[in-house]
Amino acid sequence: MSLDAATASALHSFITANQEAMRAMLAELVKVPSDNPPGDCAPHAKRAAELLEGLGLSVERHAVPADLVGQNGMISCTNLIVRQKFSEGGPVVALNAHGDVVAPGAGWSVDPYAAVVKDGVMYGRGVAVSKSDFVTYAFALLALKASGTKLKGTVELHLTYDEEAGGAIGPQWILEQGLSKPDYAFSAGFSYAVTTAHNGCLHLEVTVSGLSAHAARPDTGHDALEAANRVLTALYAYRNGLGALKSKVAGIVSPSMVVGLIKGGINTNVVPDKVSFRLDRRMIPEENPAEVEATLREVIATAASGLKGITVETKRIMLAKPFGAVPGVETLIEILCRQATQIMGKPVETEGIPLYTDARHYSAAGIKTVLYGAGPRNLLEANGHRADEKLVLTDLYKATEVVARTLAELMS
Repeated sequence: MSLDAATASALHSFITANQEAMRAMLAELVKVPSDNPPGDCAPHAKRAAELLEGLGLSVERHAVPADLVGQNGMISCTNLIVRQKFSEGGPVVALNAHGDVVAPGAGWSVDPYAAVVKDGVMYGRGVAVSKSDFVTYAFALLALKASGTKLKGTVELHLTYDEEAGGAIGPQWILEQGLSKPDYAFSAGFSYAVTTAHNGCLHLEVTVSGLSAHAARPDTGHDALEAANRVLTALYAYRNGLGALKSKVAGIVSPSMVVGLIKGGINTNVVPDKVSFRLDRRMIPEENPAEVEATLREVIATAASGLKGITVETKRIMLAKPFGAVPGVETLIEILCRQATQIMGKPVETEGIPLYTDARHYSAAGIKTVLYGAGPRNLLEANGHRADEKLVLTDLYKATEVVARTLAELMS
């Protein structure tokens, strides 16, 4: 069943009339820092809940136990859930966005927490990834309520705070605790494509241990840095072969690997007794995560074998499995692409993205999931995770209308 003209008109009128309220809410969300790390995100959840309640929505606050928060490398985390039941017999649709962000870093032309607007573009940390979709999803729900359209089912907002740390105490925790059992899920995305697949990611920490000695007598020690160099050389040789493996998913090319962190040594005049580094291995949807990890461990172990006085420990820090389609999601994809094409005024199709998101937690639970929300065509255009992160405000308004229209058709 396609969307009737009266409902489409009512949704458009509501969103158009509330554009200033949407802009104001996004600005308030940007002004409250929620950098992760360090991950002290409860204050932002408090402010977000106040804003949502000010719009007439009922907000559940689910504080994650402190010990679990600490295990995930954060200080505080409160997940927010809003539930709006329309009537019996329809699907439960979850709309998930994350409020934690990466630290601003250097190079900004404006205050990253000031929500400065220039020529219809808002600048600020989290303005695109993904505080904007707190607004998108909230006002899409409000538009549905205001339209008076007879809908079946329930819309839920899942506003979480640990995407930058992996999502284990956000969406995954909500689902594991039985706080929600959705049939469909939207995760934060961008306005000009419907994302149906993304890469997985494996983080490993490698610790190379030897024996310290005076630099005047290096022969009496076992150089951990020299051994680490041998391991890194083998890993980079392995990386050079990844380009030969190609994904069939549009928007995703090949696997990748980066060694992003390294530390070790005692002083300039001491043979290093320990060196550790962390690597990031991105997996295309076609790869098997267990096989990828096993291969990496073998490369590391082989490179270090036979080195006198050297031991190597490899520890998994994080595994984010690739995200792909759950059977039955085709209906949601068809409606969403069609509605987005109408509102954006140009073809909106499906794609994959070479990063990982919280969407994987929903699909892993068998929930039919897509990524769609406010934003430009890709992460680079938004300056996501970079200085001067930005969002064209008309994209915010259009994405909200697309989500509202899709929900209305899906639940009618």
